[in-house]
Amino acid sequence: MRIEHLRQRLRALGADPRHAQRVLRLWSQALPQDAGRREIAHFLPASLVAALPAFADELAGLARLQSEHPGEDGSARLLLALADGQTVESVLLPRDGLCVSTQVGCAVGCVFCMTGKSGLIRQVGSAEIVAQVALARSRRAVKKVVFMGMGEPAHNLDNVLEAIDLLGTVGNIGHKNLVFSTVGDPRVFEALPQSRVKPALALSLHTTKAALREQLLPRAPRMSPEELVAAGEGYARATGYPIQYQWTLLAGINDGDDEVEGIVRLLHGKYAILNMIPYNTVDDLPYRRPSWEQAAAIARRLHQRGILTKLRQSAGQDVDGGCGQLRARAERPARRVIPVQVHSGTAG
Repeated sequence: MRIEHLRQRLRALGADPRHAQRVLRLWSQALPQDAGRREIAHFLPASLVAALPAFADELAGLARLQSEHPGEDGSARLLLALADGQTVESVLLPRDGLCVSTQVGCAVGCVFCMTGKSGLIRQVGSAEIVAQVALARSRRAVKKVVFMGMGEPAHNLDNVLEAIDLLGTVGNIGHKNLVFSTVGDPRVFEALPQSRVKPALALSLHTTKAALREQLLPRAPRMSPEELVAAGEGYARATGYPIQYQWTLLAGINDGDDEVEGIVRLLHGKYAILNMIPYNTVDDLPYRRPSWEQAAAIARRLHQRGILTKLRQSAGQDVDGGCGQLRARAERPARRVIPVQVHSGTAG
């Protein structure tokens, strides 16, 4: 389901563009459709007013909460059921953030990611992306949305950009608080500068070695680390906002002195922030996270060499927070799940 399809439905119900925008604004902000001091019958067409309860139920059905897995760090991983029964994951992050999914599964096949094990099942529509935000906002404040959940946003570009446009306008989220995360795709660097809402950009780097990157991200577009950083630098300078380079720390693979030197070579003088994230260990995969002390030492060395580095604690370590783990676990239930009572017309 795309946002444009919702607009078409609203037009068929008698809504003009202003009416449709109001309905979508209230939905995306998790506000009731009768919000405001005036009776909606005074300014909305009677046909639309009559149809709004059923339409609101339909919007709520785009993404329903199937289970919630709270973490000790204030995060909460949500397993969401889409209207066709497929499931995706969203993560409520500390400090009013939300991580959303853009695909069911993923075609990139990053070897350290559980999502990639399933391959791509289907795209998530722009309305289903916004529905994840609306559901999260019904539970807590959301002021930042990162497109870093299940899926590769560049492989679902039209839907992701349509969702970003709505969230960055009537959705009341600052443009730089919308973070488009990608392994790197030439289409991204063509499309984002032309968009009305220009989000912050996060690029998955993970290594400075082209051959190793091809092994870790086997079906990513063949952009070398140098090409990826060059394209990112162009977008950063055009938008006046630094690129966030993502680096998942894998013990014994990309945490050595050679990578530290490579990072300095690639990013020194660039308009960039390096986010280092110790790997979220997955039992079924052979990769492990380095100790926090080792990760902190790497970040310190990079700071000393002039690279702005932020060492991130992966959210939800205690609830299998790695992308795709919750969905995989739900398909073969094993341990703690908090069931959610779902009532008609609500998100849970």
